Order: sequence, then C-alpha cells, then structure tokens
Amino acid sequence: MSARAASRPRHGWRSFAERGAAAVEAALMIPVLLVLVFGVVGASRLTLAVMAVSGVAREAARSAALADNASQATDNGQTRGQQVAAGYQLNNGSLKIVVDPGTFDRGGTVNVQASYQVDLTGLPIPGWGKFTITRQHAERIDLYRSRWTATPVP
Repeated sequence: MSARAASRPRHGWRSFAERGAAAVEAALMIPVLLVLVFGVVGASRLTLAVMAVSGVAREAARSAALADNASQATDNGQTRGQQVAAGYQLNNGSLKIVVDPGTFDRGGTVNVQASYQVDLTGLPIPGWGKFTITRQHAERIDLYRSRWTATPVP
C-alpha cells in the first residue's frame, strides 16, 4: 500500500461498523448510569431524613428533660421537635413525635420517639416507594437541677 493510500481517511464498512458499535454501547450504558444516578439521589434523601429525624428526637428529649414537670415536658418536647423538624424541612405531614416523660424524677429519663415517612415514589426506580424512619432518644433528667415552682417560696 502506498503512503498516499494509507493517509486517506477510511469511509467504508469499517467506520460504519465502529459507529454502530458505539451506539450499541451507549444504549447499554445509559440505563445503567441512570439507575446509578437515581440510586445515589434516593440514598442521599434517606440519609438526610435519618439525620434529621435523629436531630428531632434528640432536641425534643433535651427540651423535655429541662422542663419543670411531666406535662410541661411533653409540651416542650413536642414544640421543640416541631421547630427542629421545620428547620430540617420535614414538612410532608407524616412526622410523629411521642414524648414519654416517665415518672419525671431527678435522675430519671425522658424518652422520645420520632418517626417520619420519606416518599421516593418520584424517582423512576421500580420498587422504591415510601420508607418510614424511626429514631429514639433518651435524655437523663439532671440529678442536681433545681426546679421552679408555680408559687414563689417565701
């Protein structure tokens, strides 16, 4: 073959076959890449929700443990939990916060359970629907904390 013939671009069966192979490879890889991308998006949504629900439970328990009595502990825990949930944008209406002050004695614990439902049906991955995330936190009531009373002590 002459140097002139070797330097010419090839336009024939071989270049057409190479273009066809590239199209087949792309057709096989695009669905795999899309599933990978949507999987990462779904996993990040779940991870964010787990961290947020854990923060809600922790903050609600801490607020409840600082209250003066059991009924105030329940109210404080619910209120603080809703405030923290709003900060984390847990706003689809499925958040449930259960505050259990127990006997509310010094040295006792306040238990909080928070649950939230994450909706992944918007992602085009079959089998992914709604996941419920539940977290619990127990906060100890300080042994040496003074308590305020409704009536002042003379």
